[in-house]
Amino acid sequence: MKITLALVLFSYYTVNAQQKPVETIYFEFDKYDLTEKQISVVSNFIKSIDTSRVESIQIYGYCDDRGNDEYNFRLSNNRANTIQDLLIKKGFNQSKIVILEGKGRVVVKADTIENLYETRLRNRRVDLIVVKKNSFGKGIHTSFKDKLKVGDKVCLESILFEIGSAKLTPNSKKELDKIAITLQDHRNLNFEIRGHVCCTPEIYSDGIDKDTKERRLSWNRAKTVFHYLMSKKVSKSRMTYIGCGNKYPLGRGDNYDRRVEFVITKI
Repeated sequence: MKITLALVLFSYYTVNAQQKPVETIYFEFDKYDLTEKQISVVSNFIKSIDTSRVESIQIYGYCDDRGNDEYNFRLSNNRANTIQDLLIKKGFNQSKIVILEGKGRVVVKADTIENLYETRLRNRRVDLIVVKKNSFGKGIHTSFKDKLKVGDKVCLESILFEIGSAKLTPNSKKELDKIAITLQDHRNLNFEIRGHVCCTPEIYSDGIDKDTKERRLSWNRAKTVFHYLMSKKVSKSRMTYIGCGNKYPLGRGDNYDRRVEFVITKI
């Protein structure tokens, strides 16, 4: 009965506004290999999406709360890798898989959960998150690989910051690593890095960086990206950076306003 329930718990659901539809694949306890039914679900998922309109896919693996952290990180990574391998085998473009990450175990307090068995079952999963092209709106590109002209903006959903922080998240670093490689193939392209903030009262033009205590959070975010790209061999002569504070909210929620964007200054 338990195995049967695990096999049928496949479903679409929607997460918050900054991330698009998700396909979830649930796994049996301590397993990362796939059954024929799971393979069929992933195959149908690929057929159901318009790949020409997909900017990227993010793959996240999870485990339930049993076992130690080290073991569960390996298991969650194995689950994510298994799904990636199947997507590629079924013809999905590997370059569109921008994040592949095992999140480890989802910690729960057993004595506070009404249905612990079902909760654990739902935590043994891989989420496939679809990011559609041009999800930031008209006039904003989502890749340096697009046909760009001077004045165009490039904004990426993977380069967002935590509240009050100018530190790059692991996902942001992965995205910037890909950008650095692309920029090596487009050496004539120059750009300005613009940092932004959310959640700041109107009487202030910028946010406070919780690490430096300065009210220069948007500047620090842009500077962080500038120096990270320099560390990846992108010439500083091609880049400038500036903090825009809270002047240009996208109107899509606070998460999107904790961002940097790239404005093309020379082709």
